[in-house]
Amino acid sequence: MVNREYREVPYPSSRFGTIDLGRIGARKHHVAGLLEIDVTEALRPVSTGGEGAERASFFAWMVNTISLCVAEDPHVHAMQGRRGRIVLFDEVDVTVLVEKKVDGQRVPLPLVIRGANEKSALEIHREIRDAQRRTVRDEGDYVLGGSDAPPAKGMRFFYMLPGRLRVFLIGLVLRNPLRAKGMMGTVVITSIGSAGRLPGWVIPRSMHNLCFALGSVIRKPWVVGDRMEIREILHMTVLFDHDVVDGAPAARFMAKLVDRLEEGRDETPLISV
Repeated sequence: MVNREYREVPYPSSRFGTIDLGRIGARKHHVAGLLEIDVTEALRPVSTGGEGAERASFFAWMVNTISLCVAEDPHVHAMQGRRGRIVLFDEVDVTVLVEKKVDGQRVPLPLVIRGANEKSALEIHREIRDAQRRTVRDEGDYVLGGSDAPPAKGMRFFYMLPGRLRVFLIGLVLRNPLRAKGMMGTVVITSIGSAGRLPGWVIPRSMHNLCFALGSVIRKPWVVGDRMEIREILHMTVLFDHDVVDGAPAARFMAKLVDRLEEGRDETPLISV
C-alpha cells in the first residue's frame, strides 16, 4: 500500500470574497463583448517628458482612457435606483485588482481609484504603485482603497458568517447605488494578461454593472489601410448590465472606446507593464 503525502494550508479569508462575488455575479444579466484592439500606437515610445522622467504603465493608461470614455457616456456604469429610477454618476470610481501576499499566499485585493476620469495616467500609476507597496496586515486591509471600507474587526466577523448570509448582506448594500459606489466603485478593470501571454479572452464574473477584463497583448497580422502588418493586439472583454444598458448604446460605447485606444492619445510616456 502506497502512502501518499499531502499537506493542508489555511484558506485565505480573501477567497470568501471571491466566492461571494461569483454568487452575486451569477445573478447579473451581463452581456459580454469580446474585442481585439490594435494598441501598437499606445505602446509606441513617446519622446515627451525627457530622459529619466517617471512613466505611467500601460495598465494605468488603460484605466485613464476607459474612465474618460465612461464619463462621456454615464449610462454604461449607471445603477438601478429606487422607484424605477436609474442613477447616473459623473465621477468614475474604478476598482482595480492588486496582487498582494497574504499569509504567504498571493491574492488579488481591490483598490478603488476615486474619480479616475479626473486624474492623469501618471497619477493613477502612482496610486497603484503605492497600493502595491502597502503592507497587508489583516482582513481590514483587504480593500486597499475606499472610504466606506469596514474596519478590521468588522471584516473578520463578516467572513465568519455563513455564505448565504454574507451574500444577502452584500445584496442589501448593492441596492443602494450611493453606498455601492462608496464601497466598490462603479467600474472594475482586471488584467489577466500580466500573468502570462494568453491568446484569447477571459469571461469574468462581477458584482459591477460594468466590467473590463484585459487579456494579453499578442503580436499578430493585422490589416492597416490596404496592407498587412504585424501589430500589437490586445484582447479585452467588456461586461454590460443589460438591465440598465441596451445593446445598441453598448455597441456605440465600445466603438468609441476602441477608436480612442487605437489612436493611443496621451501626453504621458508609457512603460509596457
